[in-house]
Amino acid sequence: MRKRIIGQNRTAAGPESENWLNLETLAEVELTSEDAAFPIESALMLASGGQGWRAAEPGEQLIRLVFATPATLHRIRLEFAETHAERTQEFVLRWAPSDQTASFSEIVRQQWTFSPNGSTSEIEDYRVNLSDVGILELAIKPDISGKELRASLVTLRVA
Repeated sequence: MRKRIIGQNRTAAGPESENWLNLETLAEVELTSEDAAFPIESALMLASGGQGWRAAEPGEQLIRLVFATPATLHRIRLEFAETHAERTQEFVLRWAPSDQTASFSEIVRQQWTFSPNGSTSEIEDYRVNLSDVGILELAIKPDISGKELRASLVTLRVA
């Protein structure tokens, strides 16, 4: 007799169940600023369990993943946190093909308002279908009103 159980709730695959790329071996990281106490490896490495990355300087920051060989990406997950200051952050996620002769294509532009007494974290999870990726770039403007605040990133994962 064949049997099948139906009608049970199924949960979507969470961030832990994805086959995230090991960026440490597949890409070089370029960035505009880094606080020595919050290095970029803390946000990119799969088993870091760290506090994430933070810029050493205020203002807009860039994080670029330059892939050694062209990558195919299906999922991008970003996590931001802010528990001290109320601010509206904007980030832009874009990519360029491996031949680097073409310009960047924007994936998403997103604004989020952090409030210490309310919204202290932002998690963005994007399903994409990108092939021949040479560069993945994240531009973060920590506060759109122009306050002198530093950008930060808890995690960046790609699959």
